[in-house]
Amino acid sequence: MLRTLIVCALFAQTALGQEREEPILYGNMDHWVTRHIKESAIIGGDEKTLYEIGPDRVLEGNVPYRNLGRSPWATSNVMAKVMGIVKTNQSVYRDAHGGGHCAKLMTHIEHVKVFGMINISVLAAGSIFLGDVHEPIGGTKDGERALNWGIPYTQRPRALRFDYRVSLTGEPNRIKQTGFSKVQTVPGKDCATAILFLQKRTEDAQGNITAKRVGTVVVEFAKSTAGWVANATYPVLYGDIRRQAGYSERLMGLRSTDYVRNSRGKSVQLKETGWAAADDVPTHLIVQFSSSNGGAFIGSPGNTLWIDNVRLVF
Repeated sequence: MLRTLIVCALFAQTALGQEREEPILYGNMDHWVTRHIKESAIIGGDEKTLYEIGPDRVLEGNVPYRNLGRSPWATSNVMAKVMGIVKTNQSVYRDAHGGGHCAKLMTHIEHVKVFGMINISVLAAGSIFLGDVHEPIGGTKDGERALNWGIPYTQRPRALRFDYRVSLTGEPNRIKQTGFSKVQTVPGKDCATAILFLQKRTEDAQGNITAKRVGTVVVEFAKSTAGWVANATYPVLYGDIRRQAGYSERLMGLRSTDYVRNSRGKSVQLKETGWAAADDVPTHLIVQFSSSNGGAFIGSPGNTLWIDNVRLVF
């Protein structure tokens, strides 16, 4: 059974009137930047192909990626340079869907082995999100700081809508594999997720950024689907939702681990400090899809989520 943490009946009550859809730019997943990157010879010198959501373009060489064509999307496909060694992570793929393409997100183990220097294996989930990534990544400890979560946005959509397909391993527990310690068992089944957060952000004189949560969508996919599910629609819940049926503090509670760049271009930790009024106007929008739901380095290798045709409903 697909388990969602959304009160879908609320959307049924608000969807009686006329609605309109607003596609998120490049959210039809039909256009991709193709990157050809050559990893360092000391780890094999393989040429890897990384895909980014953006205009149809091919990039050659080990060049740090910046979002192209006004694309608001980032992926967990990244180029890292650690101790002078160039390595890539590939957990998001361009895949076929209908007459076009979709995003395929996979949880997997990334291996890096250099005799006498590095020998690590790291779990990486497939993720796409609104924002950008500062490359090259300098190491696993720098990964979160390299992410810039969310984009400026001031509208109030009624719902998030997309097409999806899920294939889960069915393992009863997850693993945590950071590359610097033994593999640990994490209780609980790994699920794919979709989230939308509307935030009202404020930056102080020191460049610190805080936010009030304006709107929330969290969906957890706990079972594989038989095929594609089209036009899946989940309402945005506005204001303080802690007394809403189905509320989960673990998934829907206020966040304090995301990083954003302030007006000075510095990466700072974004802290949500409370819930905005239900009629408040946001300043930023976060949308993320992920093949795992346990956080960094936690998941079940093999979990796969396909996403297509992401849009907002008004």
